[in-house]
Amino acid sequence: MGTNIAVIADIHGNSAALKAVLDNIDRDKQIEHIYCLGDLVGIGHETNEVLEMLFSRTDISFVKGNHDEEVLSIIDGKEPNSVGEEREHHRWIASKLDEKFIPKLSSIAMKQEKIINGKNFLFVHYHIEKKGKFLSIDNQPTIDKLDEFYKTSNADVICFGHHHIVHHFKSKERLYLNPSSLGCNHKPYASYVKLYIGKKGQIDVSFIEVPYDNKDFLLSYEKLNVPARDFILKFFHGEQHLQYI
Repeated sequence: MGTNIAVIADIHGNSAALKAVLDNIDRDKQIEHIYCLGDLVGIGHETNEVLEMLFSRTDISFVKGNHDEEVLSIIDGKEPNSVGEEREHHRWIASKLDEKFIPKLSSIAMKQEKIINGKNFLFVHYHIEKKGKFLSIDNQPTIDKLDEFYKTSNADVICFGHHHIVHHFKSKERLYLNPSSLGCNHKPYASYVKLYIGKKGQIDVSFIEVPYDNKDFLLSYEKLNVPARDFILKFFHGEQHLQYI
């Protein structure tokens, strides 16, 4: 028997999308563990609902995302790297975060490494430079560029998020996967990836989209007066809220 895992990324404070995916994973019955690739909070406004759902489980391993970092910086009394409306948004998220979640959120590492059936896995939010900072998003990723960046890594599989589109690259060196954003989509679907790692090292990849009702989530941006809501609803959710107004 092999091992089945799920990889989720970029939940972005969307509890309805997260619940849909976790319910789907639980119904699967085969998935033994979930790896969450960061950005648990920010963009979406359901911070505490999302963290309650995630931290109440014992079958999830986490890495920290850039939005998680920004919110924690504000809570620590430091100036975040975000500016303008984004900074105002992060301050609003930080002000709403239940203090009971801060220790757990703060303790999350930048990366996780795991050996699964002889395969070396690296889980990160995005590619990390030598100084420990995330690289800027590469909008034209290629196998050659990924192999060059990770040429000193012993990982067979590298899972990352941040860039809210699916990546599925396979080189002679390794497999690169991005499940896309669970919580930000221009359609009412929440994404994740299921991996089967066989005893002989074979890896089967299934990208899954779970439909869910996002009406209340989208309409609440206006009700709650969420900072940067117009930008968020347009660029991260494709202005789906307009069909409900």
